[in-house]
Amino acid sequence: VSVINTVDTSHEDMIHDAQMDYYGTRLATCSSDRSVKIFDVRNGGQILIADLRGHEGPVWQVAWAHPMYGNILASCSYDRKVIIWKEENGTWEKTHEHTGHDSSVNSVCWAPHDYGLILACGSSDGAISLLTYTGEGQWEVKKINNAHTIGCNAVSWAPAVVPGNLIDQPPGQKPNYIKKFASGGCDNLIKLWKEEEDGQWKEEQKLEAHSDWVRDVAWAPSIGLPTSTIASCSQDGRVFIWTCDDASGSTWSPKLLHKFNDVVWHVSWSITANILAVSGGDNKVTLWKESVDGQWVCISDVNKGQGSVSTSATEGQQNEQ
Repeated sequence: VSVINTVDTSHEDMIHDAQMDYYGTRLATCSSDRSVKIFDVRNGGQILIADLRGHEGPVWQVAWAHPMYGNILASCSYDRKVIIWKEENGTWEKTHEHTGHDSSVNSVCWAPHDYGLILACGSSDGAISLLTYTGEGQWEVKKINNAHTIGCNAVSWAPAVVPGNLIDQPPGQKPNYIKKFASGGCDNLIKLWKEEEDGQWKEEQKLEAHSDWVRDVAWAPSIGLPTSTIASCSQDGRVFIWTCDDASGSTWSPKLLHKFNDVVWHVSWSITANILAVSGGDNKVTLWKESVDGQWVCISDVNKGQGSVSTSATEGQQNEQ
């Protein structure tokens, strides 16, 4: 692994999130300086396209919507607000502001594009809100109160495929999507939520293994196999990989990927769901891959910008501690 590009964002404080758009041509960043910035990063360049001001506190996370809905970016902040930004005729404007939370909004995640424009937002007030675009600039809000006691830190949608559907999907039939997402909270729990037929959201599952706040959850993209996978990381320094092999989604088993010496802030899957990036309080990003025998090994260590691949891990013998 090597560093291919470094972007000088000119943020005046800590950067909390950086997300590439669908095509990998734009980078959105957000910071404690209250701003959201968008850069054109094509061909190794870094042209500032937009400097979005509207939040009144640190901005924790940004999320790009699918490009079939235009250029849309959501951001969430300590100021209790979620802002949805949209590019119209080359200029970025605030298109919607959600002020329905009583505390910091820590995470935003767009649902799979198959469902329309739906944004899940997790807050320190313990609630998760779901914003659905209904047309004509209107957003409908559903709220799951007390989703996590003391607060919700992360939300991540399940992919819009029925697990195993490549294997047994009847031809010419629209799949029967069941909307689900995962959340992680200050109650040390990961919870799985499912939309009922009446449109209400119901807690389907509690996943318990962490001994401190869950900082991030990431539902792996589906590659059509009958297994669902979720990665979680925590203040306790541990990263777990959760797998579920049954279609009902009722039995999840955790496997410890690694115990780090510091808080782990974020976990993120590659598009093909076979590599997991993990970033933690030691300022390192590590990349992990499941070996043939089901063990997770570290295949890289991007250390403060100096990328190197450990030979032992690439040969699959030993994971780096």
